[in-house]
Amino acid sequence: MFCRLRWPDTDGAPVCPKCAFAICYDVTRTGANSPRYRCKACRKDFSPTSGTLFASHKLPIRDYLIAIALFVNAAKGISSLQLARDLGVAVKTAWVLAHKLREAMASEMRGATIGGDGRVVEVDGCYVGGSVRQENRKEDRKDRRLLMNQSGKRRVVVAMRERHGRTVTSIFRYEDEALSTIRARVRKGTTVHTDEAKAWDDLRNGYAVRQVNHSLAFSHDGACTNQAESFFSRLRRAEWGQYHRISGAYLSRYASEIGWREDHRRDANGAQFDRLSARAAMLPQSVDFHRAVAESDQVGNGAYLVAASPKGAAEVVCGASSPMVHVEKASPKTGLLRPGGRTVMH
Repeated sequence: MFCRLRWPDTDGAPVCPKCAFAICYDVTRTGANSPRYRCKACRKDFSPTSGTLFASHKLPIRDYLIAIALFVNAAKGISSLQLARDLGVAVKTAWVLAHKLREAMASEMRGATIGGDGRVVEVDGCYVGGSVRQENRKEDRKDRRLLMNQSGKRRVVVAMRERHGRTVTSIFRYEDEALSTIRARVRKGTTVHTDEAKAWDDLRNGYAVRQVNHSLAFSHDGACTNQAESFFSRLRRAEWGQYHRISGAYLSRYASEIGWREDHRRDANGAQFDRLSARAAMLPQSVDFHRAVAESDQVGNGAYLVAASPKGAAEVVCGASSPMVHVEKASPKTGLLRPGGRTVMH
């Protein structure tokens, strides 16, 4: 089944991922978990998952397809703990696998624009994370509304949702930082609906903007942001009921996942499975989890992953929203990090 998803033009017959030659030999080893092929032209050996999100996998392909079925069946997401129990794997394995599937979901709207002449796009923001725990005794508690008492980790998820269309999400520290992204992702001629937050006032320069005062009504004279609020409702339910805590480094992945679930909520489970499986089979290797991970850590606002290369220098892959790259040296034999790294701007 995975072969048909990976190579739909040849009805599952293998095609070399390196030179795209269509004549390949079956060289599967006895007792192997997955088939293996050899290209007649370049003599490169490969498997059905080579060069995809599931490259260098250790589990049988069947388990990955089961994971996709479980993942799309969860209306408000599924935690890595639950996925690990269902698959019988380690929690870290399930966590990485879930993030790869979120990456496949996010790829559908990568670089896409929405709206246009006669179209309506709703724009709104929702602040996530950065909660400061209250002290036990009343006299020790602080006013968490004051900037000095906040953690600085709170981020806003800005949703741009077209009515009867798709959802685009992006992460910022404050709502007014989203204006340039909105102008880049929402086409000219679109009617934009927002609430009365001052951050959206500058959108009047370029769009027909209709605003609704939520202190008076949720919908007034056709102006509302109820579709964007529906997205935030699902995001909150996922955060509180499934994930409990979402790291800022991966918030964009979770937001894209919820956007995908909202856009395809009317699709049958089988259609959702086919769509996500095809995306995962045709995408290249993961941006965040490329090759075997030697060590992982977090730098600044984003995570980084380091994998050993043949020459001993580490291969560094930025996290989903990280502006930094942490460069380390790794042993060519063990892949373990050596001391003496440096952080540079990406």
